[in-house]
Amino acid sequence: MFKPLLLALGLALSVPALHAAELTALEQRWLAAAGPVLAYSQQLKLPLDITVQPRPRPGDVPLAMGFDQGRCKLVMSLRNNPDAETVLAGIPEAEQAVLIEAMAAHEIAHCWRYARGAWHALPAGFVEVGDERAADAALLAASRAMRETRREEGFADLAALAWTRRSNPDDYARVYHWLSGVRERVAVPRSGHDTRAWVRLAGDGAAFGAAAAPFDDAVGLWREGLLRAD
Repeated sequence: MFKPLLLALGLALSVPALHAAELTALEQRWLAAAGPVLAYSQQLKLPLDITVQPRPRPGDVPLAMGFDQGRCKLVMSLRNNPDAETVLAGIPEAEQAVLIEAMAAHEIAHCWRYARGAWHALPAGFVEVGDERAADAALLAASRAMRETRREEGFADLAALAWTRRSNPDDYARVYHWLSGVRERVAVPRSGHDTRAWVRLAGDGAAFGAAAAPFDDAVGLWREGLLRAD
């Protein structure tokens, strides 16, 4: 089912001992839902590969982005993962596609930042603040790494919402409610995935739509959130 689409997109699919035609029905469904975002990544010529994990580690999320030798690695951990769809618990399968698409947009936004050389970089006019006077060098490094992760996650959440506002405007309120709920439920304050300062700025989606491209649309609210999150 999905092999022709992967070939059409020109994406490299890495599945140890497997071929695209042997993807599970669940993997095919998630890839199909992510299809519009993956197609957009090709328009942007992002250096993206897809890796399917046949045996995920405990706690692996269904979609994650990694980087290796200048390329982005979209890692799918659905097969043999009992927690694969926890994030969609209680949502009918027929209503899940737009949420999976938003998750894919979140991950591709990470690749977009990485490919532009902006990964962990603050926008112009911002300077690093935090625990710079801490005596413990390891604690200082860990604190800074956490802030950098939180900023990137905040940007990616806004990018996912900006994508939804453009591509699935009728579903924006539902996607926002779901994402906001996920962040409110699982975020440890000031942890790497505590993106609430950014998500709360995008409640009605009105701030999106000014930029020419979806991920550029997230920059304004991201800058505003930076003033509130750190």
